[in-house]
Amino acid sequence: MPNRLVQETSPYLLQHAENPVDWYAWGPEALDRARAEDKPIFLSIGYSACHWCHVMERESFEDERIARALNEHFIAIKVDREERPDLDQIYMNAVQAMTGRGGWPMSVFLTPDLKPFFGGTYWPPTPRMGMPGFDQVLSGVVEAWHQRRAAANRQADELAGWLQQLGPTAPGKGELGRELFQAAAEELLRSGDRVHGGFGDAPKFPHPMVLQLAMRIGRRRARQDLLELATLNLDKMARGGIYDHLAGGFARYSVDARWLVPHFEKMLYDNALLADAYLDGYLVTRSPEYARVVRETLDYVCRSMTDAEGGFHSTEDADSEGEEGKFYTWTAAEIDRTLDPEAAARFRYVYGVTPSGNFEGRNILHLAKTVEQFARMKGWDVRELETSLARSRAALLETRDRRVRPAKDDKVLVSWNGLMIQAMARAAAVLGSREYLAAATRAAEFLVANVRRADGRLLHAWRRGRARFDACLDDYSFLANALVTLYETCFDERWIDEAVRLADLMLAHFHDPERGGFFFTADDHERLIARNKDIYDNATPSSNAVAATVLLRLAKLRGSSRFLEAALGTLQLGADIMKRSAIAGAQLLNALDFHLGPAPEIVILGGRDETATGETLRELHSRYLPNRVIACRTTGRPHGESPHLAHLFAGKAPCGEHPTVYVCENNTCLPPVSEPAAIRQAWDRLEQHRGD
Repeated sequence: MPNRLVQETSPYLLQHAENPVDWYAWGPEALDRARAEDKPIFLSIGYSACHWCHVMERESFEDERIARALNEHFIAIKVDREERPDLDQIYMNAVQAMTGRGGWPMSVFLTPDLKPFFGGTYWPPTPRMGMPGFDQVLSGVVEAWHQRRAAANRQADELAGWLQQLGPTAPGKGELGRELFQAAAEELLRSGDRVHGGFGDAPKFPHPMVLQLAMRIGRRRARQDLLELATLNLDKMARGGIYDHLAGGFARYSVDARWLVPHFEKMLYDNALLADAYLDGYLVTRSPEYARVVRETLDYVCRSMTDAEGGFHSTEDADSEGEEGKFYTWTAAEIDRTLDPEAAARFRYVYGVTPSGNFEGRNILHLAKTVEQFARMKGWDVRELETSLARSRAALLETRDRRVRPAKDDKVLVSWNGLMIQAMARAAAVLGSREYLAAATRAAEFLVANVRRADGRLLHAWRRGRARFDACLDDYSFLANALVTLYETCFDERWIDEAVRLADLMLAHFHDPERGGFFFTADDHERLIARNKDIYDNATPSSNAVAATVLLRLAKLRGSSRFLEAALGTLQLGADIMKRSAIAGAQLLNALDFHLGPAPEIVILGGRDETATGETLRELHSRYLPNRVIACRTTGRPHGESPHLAHLFAGKAPCGEHPTVYVCENNTCLPPVSEPAAIRQAWDRLEQHRGD
């Protein structure tokens, strides 16, 4: 018989609905029973694309003997970390404190008042490879609960107290000055792998915010070494097995140092953040390869990760047919059966396909060199080779699409959708794609209309018509930031109105005006054992750093001292983090780079020639100007302009038939220009004005 999880929306929880474990979802029913029966809680947190979560389910949660032990001695609660990032954040910090490491599946034992006293990650069902068996863990926890209860409670109290004080509790010391960029540059160059790219040893994770920081500092300080470090990373990831060379998109991380063998799951946030970083790389270098990676990645999202209602889905699994990576890997024989002999030989040579394989007897497609280098080595015409490879990739993708596809988590998360809307909208502007603008607009319209409470506050997750869970800071900050970018692409002023509304809600319900920054949960959120501030970058940028980013942007667009003060308070809270770690504080440093400027306000008033206005905007969007805001109105625009842009447009009028451009900074505007040559010169000056 199915357990209670059959009533849930999360694909991850539904995967456990047939377990013999008497699972509860997190909620009053489970928590009240734990208190009433004075039983410890076994809290299991994971997500649908997690390989080892699947392993632990098969080995332990489907095991009748283990299920009996859980059902008799514990209140078993299953949580999808993507639905409840508030719970995941608290209890992951606890597991890392107890064990020195973290990961998923996360397994934590709590007192009935929700304080953790023991935890870990994956345990095999019985002892194996130096790990205790889950059966032993359960027996040990039961024995401790009944025989050493005072010690368990004492540890739980101490750990809960530590969790409540975690993170910065007071503003950092020192000035928020440009010297922080010099220290960050030295750290990135010191820790960066100059051969394979990445930071640190295997496993290697993409660090898109760090790469964007390297490009920002490289531009600000004319540091070619930083730009080379960033482009090395972009090149190596795009050529490695972490990238899907047939359909586009990136896997979560690489298990080796060369980006060859990925953990095959694909996450929406990785692809959003990496697309944004590759857009920066394209603007800095003009490399068409970076633009191609962006297009292929976003095309993959539009084709395979977009809900019929308009939102973007969360993840694709690593496993298919019970094997990790089976969907993505190839044998040499499979390629030979799909392509003609000459095309197959060329493809296998370029993409490193061998009879023995490079992953469990199969092949992960990758490029050890550039296509141009392969062509030179063989004396082939590079254009003919590229044409042949493109045809081969299309044929292999058609064949691959007939395979059993990995499972997909089709829930729509506001925070991750905000990241993808940001990437889609920005790519629409930089690459001139109406398809990406349409995708970004449709997703934004869907979230604003459907993933919210009756009072207008955001909810966090939606799946198949059901929106749930109060939103956290990342939902508000990521979406508000994306809506500013969407406005700067299409200039529909309703998006500024909505971004300001979300920023006001952030200030009303998340802000700490005394010590600076924002709490991760709202002031009226479910009461948990800790209320912390998410300020360190992880797989996604810290929600505080993005809050600072969007408030700085809106402060310029709106002329709001209130938004500026809240942003500066957030940066000051993170000052010590920026000093200690450019990797953990990359997005804070990116926001600080915007604040220190130059960060001009660019106002474009379109003339009667809409084509000329479009060309002016295309030329502007083709420049690497990470620190600027743009506002644009055209002559024939209907009434209903946003009141939040009145400050920026005040006193500015079009001059003649051509678009008129105003460039302002620090409450001072340069004389307006309207001739195409003069406008190009204005863009040139902005691109050359670096700040240091």
